[in-house]
Amino acid sequence: MLDRLKIAVAIPCYKVEQHLPQVVAGLPPFVDSILLVDDYSPDGTPALVDRMAADDTRVLALHHSVNQGVGGAMKTAFRKALEMDVDVVVKLDGDGQMDATYIQSLVESLADAEYAKGNRLYDRRQLRSMPTVRRVGNLGLGFMVKAASGYWNVSDPVNGFFAIRTSTLRLMDLDRVANRYFFESSMLIGMHYAGARISEVPMPAIYGSEKSNLSIGRTLVGFPPRLMAAWLRRLHLSYFVYDFNVCSLYLMVGLPSFLFGLVFGLCNWIHYASISSPSPTGTIMVAVLTFILGFQLLLAAAQYDITAGNPFDKNRFRNK
Repeated sequence: MLDRLKIAVAIPCYKVEQHLPQVVAGLPPFVDSILLVDDYSPDGTPALVDRMAADDTRVLALHHSVNQGVGGAMKTAFRKALEMDVDVVVKLDGDGQMDATYIQSLVESLADAEYAKGNRLYDRRQLRSMPTVRRVGNLGLGFMVKAASGYWNVSDPVNGFFAIRTSTLRLMDLDRVANRYFFESSMLIGMHYAGARISEVPMPAIYGSEKSNLSIGRTLVGFPPRLMAAWLRRLHLSYFVYDFNVCSLYLMVGLPSFLFGLVFGLCNWIHYASISSPSPTGTIMVAVLTFILGFQLLLAAAQYDITAGNPFDKNRFRNK
């Protein structure tokens, strides 16, 4: 498979002058092009990128005049790869946290998929090697990304080591892909609308002396609202625009019932508590029954969403 594909490795470069030479040197020989995107790095990275491009014919140096974040760098690489008419683009970080020997496995797994991701959570021993803060954050954030993207079977949705077919890139709206650290999550969300099949490649996590530029506070504050908006958009398009099925009915009846029971019950509990009077049995029954009914219907909707296929499946919506 490797002999038949033109493969480009895209490396976003920001403050990676200490690690970048080793990262590029470790790339396998079957890689046809290496796209180094200097994201207006304030250190010696821009000059290093130019020197590496002069020394290696596979290397192409791309520069930003303003910092655009990892997503902005990758979108620049994506557009360049589309111009070069390559078949596969592999995203590799320049800080040495990704083992380049797994590029072959990622590309080969595209035989049955359009998007291949690394999976650092496949082995409990490997999982224990991950710092506790990252492990807890990945698990919590991963659940929200699964809900927003609809890819419930992806074990490590926030992993940034991936390979993608350029035929799938052409189906994506790159303007909707986030420029900064929401990039990996927004890529997975974009895969849903491209109807892409996803495969995962088990690989270890590597943590060295490099320091992450992503703060925990920024993640906790910035990611959940964006993931919530993406989740609501997916439900709207999947179950009320491009399709209408039993899950649509579950949502239409379950959500209003759940909210009515919750709000009605709370308001009456506060009211009767303020006047030191017990709530009427009928009032309690109305609140409890509508709340339980709504909750059960929402659980049924979640079960359907987890097991159902993608309504944006490529066989239904792509032009051959």
